[in-house]
Amino acid sequence: MAIVRAPATRDRREGAKRLRALLLALLVLAVPGAAWPVDAGLPSGRLSPVPPEQVGAVPVSLLADMGSGQVLHAHNADLHFAPASMTKVMTAYLAFELIARGKLLPEQHLIVSPETAAEWNGKGTSMYLRAGESVSVDMLLHGLATASANDAAIVLAEGFAGDVPSWTGLMNAEARRLGMNDSHFNTPNGWPDNGKTYVTATDLVKLSKALITRHPALYHRYFGRKRFEWHGAVLQSHDPTVGIVRGADGIKTGYTREAGYNFLGSAERRGRRLVMVIGGAESGAQRAKASRELLEWGYSAWKARPLFAARAPIGEARVQGGQAGAVPLVADSPVYAAIPQAGGEAISLRIVYDGPLVAPIAVGAEVGQLEIRVGDGEAGHVPLYAGRAVREAGPLDRLRNGLMNLIP
Repeated sequence: MAIVRAPATRDRREGAKRLRALLLALLVLAVPGAAWPVDAGLPSGRLSPVPPEQVGAVPVSLLADMGSGQVLHAHNADLHFAPASMTKVMTAYLAFELIARGKLLPEQHLIVSPETAAEWNGKGTSMYLRAGESVSVDMLLHGLATASANDAAIVLAEGFAGDVPSWTGLMNAEARRLGMNDSHFNTPNGWPDNGKTYVTATDLVKLSKALITRHPALYHRYFGRKRFEWHGAVLQSHDPTVGIVRGADGIKTGYTREAGYNFLGSAERRGRRLVMVIGGAESGAQRAKASRELLEWGYSAWKARPLFAARAPIGEARVQGGQAGAVPLVADSPVYAAIPQAGGEAISLRIVYDGPLVAPIAVGAEVGQLEIRVGDGEAGHVPLYAGRAVREAGPLDRLRNGLMNLIP
């Protein structure tokens, strides 16, 4: 396995940062004896799989592979559009973060204000919450995730933050932390607001990855359910894939006249998870067909090529001022490349980090990315973490490291 160090370059935005890129390997999955240079296009005559025709009929569509970070299909992935009730995924994610930080408890009860009950009881999809009613955070999350209850999202927002603007401020702060730089949230539930709330498919995939990977237990508790009971009534999910597409477990539909029919979906089969977005479909039937076909295509037209086991050393990054001159880099889950079932594509890998890293470095700290490119497709990115801690160097460590750096 060849390792090539690329020359450092300046980051245009920050000016002072240097980019180190290590070419790890070129894995050729083609006919025996054939090989192509790094970052070359596909072999002559080889094309990436073509998505189903129904998928191309919707204004926005995207399919991403979470294990490799690769985008398998994208159409208008960076176009702003109204998410409608998919907004509730960000409300749920914020609630999950607050629960993880100990600032919100599932068993905690919130009181429905008279104003909220008057405005939101029965408005769109609803839990029909009454003024003065005490509702647990757990039930509110079930209501917004499964039944898409608008009043549940408002009660959760007001109960924690005091008012809706304060809650949406927290939503937007979390969005920025996730790198959702082309999205903005003005409501907790996605009710029409003259375009003030907007997202992109690319940003929704970022949100989905964080929702599922950071909070797997909460995700599986609240999402992927077909129904739940509330005050003797059975509230149904509108998810077009759960129970129909094998492995489908969410995430959220959305519909308003302004937005059309939307869906943010996910499925997992044998440890391989796909995330997809459909935006602006003309009907619920079109949304359902496109969603199901896109997920099935992701599994039938593409296969996983294992690259690295979870926590296995992938490479290393240089360290400045540490008791060691380098730190091993690992991924926290198995890494693979998504390749067409027909094969024939070259896989190129690069480790990218701003370096050298500066000690001390904590074990598990995110310090770089593994870039995965199949053929001439868009590169996917997998976070890389420090495989062990690196302490600050003492005098003897600095002397030893300095001498080692003199060795070619």
